Amino acid sequence: MYNLLASNRPKQQEDIKLRVLRLLEDNPNMSTRQIAKLVGISNGSTYYCIKALIKKGFIKIGNFSASNNKRKYIYIITPAGIYEKTLLTANFLKRKVVEYNNLKNEIKQLEEELNKSKKEENSFSKQIY
Repeated sequence: MYNLLASNRPKQQEDIKLRVLRLLEDNPNMSTRQIAKLVGISNGSTYYCIKALIKKGFIKIGNFSASNNKRKYIYIITPAGIYEKTLLTANFLKRKVVEYNNLKNEIKQLEEELNKSKKEENSFSKQIY
């Protein structure tokens, strides 16, 4: 079970990066606390993710020039960040299409099993009576 979860970690990290980039694109003045709440991760994880995105050059950080609170930041997605977001989106969609097709196949298989069980149950019921 542990290996299964560990193998999903890079995908989860990609999904988090994508969600953070999408949120910042829509609302560049969002706080890390707001992002954390919407993404469903801790504030510390959000801070770490944003620092990593800055370090990789995917976002830039600036202060609100008109604000009295100079600790309030604005996050600007760079051209490299837009490109990264596009790659992450494409990977996300590929994974979700595979998951969707696997679910469709599993549902079909379960429905066939259920129908088979119902037929066997009806056949068994007829034998009793």
